[in-house]
Amino acid sequence: MTNNTNGFSTDNRVNDEKLHCVNRFKYLGAIIADEGSKPEILARIAQATAAFAKLKTIWNVIWNIALSSKIRLMRSLVMSIFLYACESWTLTADTERRIQAMEMRCLRKLLGITYRDHISNEELRNRTWQAIGPHEDLLTTVKRRKLKWYGHITRSSGLAKTILQGTVQGVRRRGRQKKRWEENIPEWAGMTLGAAMRKTVRRDEWRELVARSSVAPQRSTKTTG
Repeated sequence: MTNNTNGFSTDNRVNDEKLHCVNRFKYLGAIIADEGSKPEILARIAQATAAFAKLKTIWNVIWNIALSSKIRLMRSLVMSIFLYACESWTLTADTERRIQAMEMRCLRKLLGITYRDHISNEELRNRTWQAIGPHEDLLTTVKRRKLKWYGHITRSSGLAKTILQGTVQGVRRRGRQKKRWEENIPEWAGMTLGAAMRKTVRRDEWRELVARSSVAPQRSTKTTG
């Protein structure tokens, strides 16, 4: 067995079969990479964009299909592809902008709006709300799901909690560190990570926090009667 300069083994074998060291690989449909979550998020954006393009026959129909139906179809058929395993992502300012940009591109296509029309994203959101009513934007959905999953894992006692709260030997390299998964939690919950961890013990209180959080508003429900 030999080690590289970082101290990691480069000659691992299982049943006499050599396991090669790689910078990224795909597991259960998700990309695991040294760079963090960005490669997976970009891949999900590409897959959602491709799925959206395949349905252009529906988006281009002016009659028979209402705008509200088109938006709901997009959210169920396209955005569901993007949201796969989003609970595991570490979001940065750059990836957040990319997520919002992808959603805006799709909405502009549905509404027949080009950038030459000089319609702001805020106006685009207002027209979407007028079509289908109050709803979560895509970035909010990602954040809400991650907050809920954090609460679920913290209350559990399985391997996922051990990995989430565990530490490894050694020291971190010099310079700016990569953003860690758990660093998103205090940003969105508005409290320290320790306080958030204690809050999750009380399921109802954590759900209430997620629901009233400014970045993860409660999903709207329509009642009929």
